[in-house]
Order: sequence, then structure tokens, then C-alpha cells
Amino acid sequence: MSKHNLINSRLLAVCCIALLVLILAACSSGGGSAEAPRREPIGDNCDITEIPTASGCATVAVRLDERIPTSFTENGAPVSLELVYFRPVTGDRHPVLVMHHGSTGNGSDPSLFRETFTSKSVVRHFAQRGWAVAFPQRRGRGLSDGLYDEGFTDNRSGYSCARDRALSGAERALEDINVISDSIRSRSDVDSTRMLLGGVSRGGILAVTHAARRPDVYLGVLNFVGGFIGEGCGDHLDINRSLFVEGAAFPGTSLWLYGENDTFYSLPYSRGNFAAFTAAGGRGNMHEFTRAPGLNGHFIINDGALWAATVDAYVNGL
Repeated sequence: MSKHNLINSRLLAVCCIALLVLILAACSSGGGSAEAPRREPIGDNCDITEIPTASGCATVAVRLDERIPTSFTENGAPVSLELVYFRPVTGDRHPVLVMHHGSTGNGSDPSLFRETFTSKSVVRHFAQRGWAVAFPQRRGRGLSDGLYDEGFTDNRSGYSCARDRALSGAERALEDINVISDSIRSRSDVDSTRMLLGGVSRGGILAVTHAARRPDVYLGVLNFVGGFIGEGCGDHLDINRSLFVEGAAFPGTSLWLYGENDTFYSLPYSRGNFAAFTAAGGRGNMHEFTRAPGLNGHFIINDGALWAATVDAYVNGL
């Protein structure tokens, strides 16, 4: 090999290694979006309705893609909401976890609005224990009808950090969640005396708030890394504390699950939110988890092994 070719080969090798490093860094960063859980797939070849076994994959749930009718209309057209429902393969009526999605990072990428949120780790955990899991998509999200309008700036370039605009968007989301609650509660395959409310990121704080408004429906709340607006964004403290303090009126106990190295809500910040919640009379327990090095703590929902025992103890205690 000539000296010239040898240099070119070495340069090519260096470039390939650098590219590989960049790809690995991007994969482990969480993507900077509140919808990034789906970009960190659980490392096996089984479907969301299956669990890995020594001989392959075993089915634990059936997926149902449905629509929830509403009384909402936009531009004269009726609005229905997408519901992805996972029902255990055995039994006729089941307790159900209603799991609400988060936002989309800073709201600047409309392509994320139309991604339907589900969680493989949550479905597997609960379906194995005889629970159904429902993933509703609020207005304008996933395949749901209507405009996604949970507190944007005037030009819709991203989420607003102003208190009034953000809380108005939260109220719109809570209207959707109320309709969703009644629809799921009326299902013939649901044990309406055993319903659990949950959510991740924006869905987590909305779950805490909504439970206080509907204490007749839910036994408890699973709050995965909840918050409405990211730490440091304008009126973030007033916005997040207002919603959590309202949720303190829920008479049951909520479970708060947060992660180290969360790029949206640091642990000291979330501890402060929890302190405000309990000071207002809220009942709950906050647990903190550490993911593998390089992984964003905002996406602990993907690591079922981290929180499985904690969640089991909480649900069994209900």
C-alpha cells in the first residue's frame, strides 16, 4: 500500500469512529423531547403486548385501537380522541391504569404532535398483573381530532412560559382528561372500582391535578417525572406549583417517581414541588432513581426494572 493510500485509510477509519461516537451519544441523550421514551426502545424483539421468555415471546395483552367520542367541536366538525387500549389476555373485567402522555419538549416540532404515545415497559408490567392499560391521546395529539393547543405562544413557535397562557392550556388538557375518564369508566371490560391514574412529564402533573377533581373515580396516581413547563422557562415555578397544589386536595395517596440527571426537572426542583404539594395537604411518596450512565433521568418510565418493586408495593397498598 502506498503512503498516500495508507494516510487515506487512516483518515477514513478516524472519521468512522467519530461518526459512531456521535451516533451513540445521540441515542443515549434522550432526544431532548418529552416524547422521547419511544426513541429508547426496550432491548428485545418482543412486541409491546408480549414479554420475553426462554423460548421466545409470550403474549400478555391484546391491543385495541379505538375512538372516544366527545361533545367538542372544531370548525363545525365533531371531535373524537384516539385511545390505545391494552387488555390482558385472561379475564373479562380488569382494573385499569389510565396513562397520559407528556408534551413534546419545547413544542417547536409539529411532527411530534402526531406521534401516538404508548409505553412497552408500563404495558408489560401491568398486563402481567392482570391490569388493563389505556393510553388516550388528547386533542391534536396522535390520531386525535382537533387542535393541539396546550399553552402555545401567539405564533405557535413553541410552548408559552407565561402563567396565564400555560394554565389555560392545562385547563384544556384537563377537559380532555375528564371526558376520557368517563369513557373508560363506562367500559364493560373495566372494573370501575379499581382505576388508577397515571402520566409521564406533562401527563404526570395533569394526573395529579385531575385526581383531585375526580376523587370518585381513581384510587391513586402514578406520577412519572411530572411537570407542565420545564424548569427555568418563564413562570415555570408558579405554573407547576399551582397545578401540584391543586392536586393536593386528592384524598388518596400518590406515587411520585423521578430520576437523577433529568434535563427538564432536576431532583432539587422536583423535591421543591413535592414539598409544596405536601404542605398544601397532599398525601404521597416521592422516590428517586438513577439510570445507567449517559441516560436522561426524564425517561425512567422506560426502565421498568428500576421502579417495578416500588410500583407494586404502592398498588398493593391501595
